[in-house]
Amino acid sequence: MARSRAAADMTVSATLLHNVRELARPLATPSDLDPLLQRVGDARVVMLGEASHGTREFYKWRTAITQRLVEEKGFRFVGVEGDWLDCCRVNRYVKGYAGAAPDASSALETFRRWPTWMWANEEARELVEWMRARNEGRPEAERVGFYGLDVYGLWDSLRALVKFLKERGAPASHAAQSALRCFERFGENIQDYARATVLVPASCEKEAVDLLRRVREAGLAPKADGDEGHEAPLAAELNAMVVRNAEAYYRTMVRSDAQSWNIRDGHMTDTLDKLLDHHGPSAKAIVWAHNTHIGDARYTDMAQSKKFNLGQLGREKYGEENVVLVGFGTHRGEVIAGGAWDDPWQAMRVPEARDGSWEDVVHRATDGADALIVMPKSKPAAGELCAWRGNRAIGVVFRPPSEHLGNYVPTVLAKRYDALVFIDRTHALRPLFAPDAAKLTESDEETETYPTGV
Repeated sequence: MARSRAAADMTVSATLLHNVRELARPLATPSDLDPLLQRVGDARVVMLGEASHGTREFYKWRTAITQRLVEEKGFRFVGVEGDWLDCCRVNRYVKGYAGAAPDASSALETFRRWPTWMWANEEARELVEWMRARNEGRPEAERVGFYGLDVYGLWDSLRALVKFLKERGAPASHAAQSALRCFERFGENIQDYARATVLVPASCEKEAVDLLRRVREAGLAPKADGDEGHEAPLAAELNAMVVRNAEAYYRTMVRSDAQSWNIRDGHMTDTLDKLLDHHGPSAKAIVWAHNTHIGDARYTDMAQSKKFNLGQLGREKYGEENVVLVGFGTHRGEVIAGGAWDDPWQAMRVPEARDGSWEDVVHRATDGADALIVMPKSKPAAGELCAWRGNRAIGVVFRPPSEHLGNYVPTVLAKRYDALVFIDRTHALRPLFAPDAAKLTESDEETETYPTGV
């Protein structure tokens, strides 16, 4: 069973086109999502992917799916591939807490670290405004939340935790101060910290581990003041988790791409689990993240390098019947991305899909129409739907001329996802900030490049 990039694509047979055509359903309005809602059934977690971080239709269809899941199936929160603390500010807005931003655009201004466009865009604004309007006048137990699952934001989370614990006079405050002093030696420069842990036996691992342990032992009670006070213990623990896991992520990223990847997706899974636990045993969660995070890694070449991801861990933890993984794809169009890490964003052309790739197969099977494909619940064990073909994955860094060489993940489509939303021709999303508006610092150089910054 070949999984190499060269062997992943192959001739497209008439049988495969027929099988895909039989599964595909037209996709034009939210009502066309009915087959997906039926597939979701009583599942507890629905993960919504994207083949890029800069495609308008991916955000719009994820919003449409989210709205139906909330309204018709009682899903309680959205967890996104974003920093915990930044998303807390958005959560404050959508839940209408005291001190919230005056509008969604202002709430999204918190996303000033590159790539700013990933959440600070018009399409995300529409989701956030809908959540705010939907929550208006509802009791706390019925409000839908917006949370960040990602591991980045070490220093922001550490400072927030130092401030919170000091105000509480909590014993864990000493551990937080100790961790802060340790990290301050490296001038808040991630690259310097990562290199230092390789060149000399210096790291803040002990301090980060101790901080998380002491926060968990502190038995913090909900704050009495403020609408969001009931989430204060959760926020403290998750900030401590960011510090612990971000330290491990940065320390390992210069040694092992696979290990750092696994730390990041393991953190996202643990954060999702904490949020589900916080919202109660019947809580249901929606996840927004790149296909490379939500599509089961066991059915991609990631497994060869011993990488796992959020989708795989979710299926293993909650059971395949309780997790629905929805991939997104496109044949051609345009996207927002950077030509290199930290470059200003720009609208770029997405070339037609590589011959023999899954995107090429679906494009041919649907005659270039948008489609929803729901995989059979009893997934086939063999056959052409279980062949290894390239599945396009565009990161925050994108170089269209060489796109066919490095932006396709060898994939067994029918097993990687439970459903696929396919938009034949896509458009660039609409960032809220001008290309030069990002506030960049050396400490923002947080790179993860599989395949190119996802």
